[in-house]
Amino acid sequence: MSRERHRQQVRDVRDRLAHDGPPWTRDRAGDFEAVTVPERDCDALRDLLIAEGVETVVEVGLAYGRSALAIGEALVAVGAGRPLHVIVDPLQATEWSDVGWQLLRSAGLDAIARLVLQPSSMALPQLIAEGLTADAAFVDGSHRFHEVFVDLYFLRKILRPGGIVVLDDHWWPSVRTAGHYFELNMGWRAVPGAFDGGTTDQETGRPRLQALRLPDPPFEPAFERFQPF
Repeated sequence: MSRERHRQQVRDVRDRLAHDGPPWTRDRAGDFEAVTVPERDCDALRDLLIAEGVETVVEVGLAYGRSALAIGEALVAVGAGRPLHVIVDPLQATEWSDVGWQLLRSAGLDAIARLVLQPSSMALPQLIAEGLTADAAFVDGSHRFHEVFVDLYFLRKILRPGGIVVLDDHWWPSVRTAGHYFELNMGWRAVPGAFDGGTTDQETGRPRLQALRLPDPPFEPAFERFQPF
């Protein structure tokens, strides 16, 4: 299949998901809309990853697969020789009844994706041990501060220098505070304009998604230079 035909296949699945919703949802009113990243933010995520020319992306959290389809579309559009989308979600087969993975399969993205059914605190160190290097990561797993912090700690060892981390629900204090440590102490910098026009919190105006670029070259700060966050 040509790259353009495959991208259209992914687009068709994304469009059906946006219009009709997923083929299965948890027994909670409005769960798909409450859980998933809005379509315009998914489009912005796709466009950012295409602009970065990504070949390997790590995603924490799959659920209904909406953001994963956008990431897959970006990987197809870039057309790298060996694209890889590593998705970490320990609850995909249980809590989510494999709905996100099945949608990826219907889009033909399972050929370039790898689903890891482990908690990210276990899966990410394993990826480090395997020697995986990624260009970008999308973090949308647990929103507890300590678990987001652990995700970012391990991802900085996986991402190439100058790589991109995108945080979902950055408007949550727990998520935003975890990212703030790496901005203050590890030299991560917000990517200007990455999600202009995206979803914002009605009360604070904070954007839902935040993109942070890792420093190039990487460094380890001296412990006496710790900045409270």
